[in-house]
Amino acid sequence: MASVVLCLSMQEKLTDIALIQNVLNGQTDQYALLVRRHQRFVFTLAMRFAKNREDAEEVAQDCFIKAYKALGTFKQNSKFSTWLYTITYTTAMTFLRKNRLITSSLNDEDAALQLENHISGFNANGYEKKDGHKHLNIAIGQLQPDDAAIITLFYQGEQSLEEIAQTLNMEANTIKVKLHRARQRLKEKLQYLLKDEVKELL
Repeated sequence: MASVVLCLSMQEKLTDIALIQNVLNGQTDQYALLVRRHQRFVFTLAMRFAKNREDAEEVAQDCFIKAYKALGTFKQNSKFSTWLYTITYTTAMTFLRKNRLITSSLNDEDAALQLENHISGFNANGYEKKDGHKHLNIAIGQLQPDDAAIITLFYQGEQSLEEIAQTLNMEANTIKVKLHRARQRLKEKLQYLLKDEVKELL
């Protein structure tokens, strides 16, 4: 039993690239480690488009299936996370087109409360326990999908402008401008939700 635990511990310490190579060499069970390592953020990013837990889970699952099938095409000239987030983005956009979801910003209070009910149900690993996080995620959820994705990738995914540009298939300078505008829109959403409390979050 101890040897099994030690083996799992050693596998957890492997880099993404090492795990990918092992999977490609036939150790397909190690793909589960990649999924576990990245599933929370992939789900968070999917939530920026799907807006509810069930649809986000569908997008995330579809994303990991696609990534597994395409693993042999990963060129390793970028981080695996960047490649994975690109698949997540394209999968989410396909989902939006397929389901013809309304992606315009939500402005009325009733819609904001309805969205809060959706998001408050998500509590993966205690990530959104604090009220500040809850309101912040509500505000991000009210942004246009691209704005929400850029904010999420930059601040929560800790992606560089160049990596986000690669993920969204845009120029880095375009991402820089969009990030600035998205931050302004996010501030406006937070001001609407929290009024004077917004100063404590920014």
